[in-house]
Amino acid sequence: QEKLDMSTYPVESIRNFSIIAHVDHGKSTLADRLLEITGTISKTDRNKQVLDKLQVERERGITVKAQSASLFYNHEGINYLLNLIDTPGHVDFSYEVSRSLSACQGVILVVDANEGIQAQTVANFYLAFEAQLSIIPVINKIDLKNADPERVEKQIQKLFDIPTDECVRISAKQGTNVEKVLQKVIEKIPPPQCNTADPLKALVFDSTFDHYRGVIANIALFGGEIAKGQKIVSAHTKKRYEVNEVGILTPNEQPTHKLYAGQVGYLIAGMKEVTEAQIGDTLFLYKQPVEPLPGFKSAKPMVFAGMYPIDQTEYNNLKSALERLTLNDSSVTVHRDSSLALGAGWRLGFLGLLHMEVFNQRLEQEYNMSVILTAPTVPYKAVLSSAKLIKEYGKDQITIINPAQFPDKFSVSEYLEPIVLGTIVTPHEYIGKIITLCQDRRAVQKDMLYIDENRVMLKYLFPLNEIVVDFYDALKSLSSGYA
Repeated sequence: QEKLDMSTYPVESIRNFSIIAHVDHGKSTLADRLLEITGTISKTDRNKQVLDKLQVERERGITVKAQSASLFYNHEGINYLLNLIDTPGHVDFSYEVSRSLSACQGVILVVDANEGIQAQTVANFYLAFEAQLSIIPVINKIDLKNADPERVEKQIQKLFDIPTDECVRISAKQGTNVEKVLQKVIEKIPPPQCNTADPLKALVFDSTFDHYRGVIANIALFGGEIAKGQKIVSAHTKKRYEVNEVGILTPNEQPTHKLYAGQVGYLIAGMKEVTEAQIGDTLFLYKQPVEPLPGFKSAKPMVFAGMYPIDQTEYNNLKSALERLTLNDSSVTVHRDSSLALGAGWRLGFLGLLHMEVFNQRLEQEYNMSVILTAPTVPYKAVLSSAKLIKEYGKDQITIINPAQFPDKFSVSEYLEPIVLGTIVTPHEYIGKIITLCQDRRAVQKDMLYIDENRVMLKYLFPLNEIVVDFYDALKSLSSGYA
């Protein structure tokens, strides 16, 4: 393959952006159209969710892992380099979204013209807003017969304070108006603030494992340039590497001579161990140390389950499969654990139930491992009152993730449980049933707001234990799937 020369794209002509939205509002379909318009992939009918590469994503029709792609676009005679990151929409994967936003200067916020604003739209908007990114609102699916873009524009104005004339109405499936989105990206989103003359500073925002080439790290350059043969150092592990290959992702990897400040690409540098490419790590040139970039807040696991091999002889194979998979999905925490009935295993922490299902499915499909998963539980804290126990643990407050280690109530002054702030968006005719459901689950109402004449947004404090297993199903069945 001919190597591309990336020096023809100065910082002023680079735009880095993400697509964020609620589940099923058409992020991946919009990404397909953008890839086609810029000629990155050829137009065929087979182009459906090109960026969803995992088997589990194809089967379930959801995005689990953020994927990036570089697009080349000519606008008014100038060649632009657009780096697009397609993100998941489900709440369990919001960690992926916050990571992707760190490599961007702006976002496209997609809202379904039929459904209007939903809970995850609100959550993702605030993630982007807190990161001070430019936001381009896009109303998708205007080709549906029940679409009501005017109502959705009013909702966007009321909730997010974005004027209605800034919204772009598109149909990603049919490709209507999608060119306009690219023009907005170039006008509204600022180029990255960095300089090629500075020393090298690269942020690792994602990583994958290849059986033949070792660890492939996705990087965003915040200064300097990087090329094959350079010696680099990781700020996290202090280890030295030699760069074997750099390049950009035009969904598939395409090697280039160099990468320059402001660009997003991948790097292969002979990292053998999966733990070496820490997400949020800063890479710099040997003997040119820089101040590390602020990392990410690490994700807090909320649902814990035990995982055991079906047969104890499989223990070591399962161990290596877990290590590789947790590299691709760094929001899972792993603690060793053993049970009298099931033998040696692990206690895994996930961000939610869907996350747990997807992780289990990937173990089966990608590593051919079948396991026993125990029922999910949530972490508790106990404030100890007995001096003997405080001395034993070395602190007066302990976290319990395994029910078997629950301390006796005589030696504890109080137990604490995790509480979540839940946002429920529902048509107003279901309010009565939903309030009853929430009260049954020990919830405390915090706020109630009419978004428009028939939509209500409720905010509740829930004990996590009450909603982790089947609350979502109950909510869906009470509201005929609308809430």
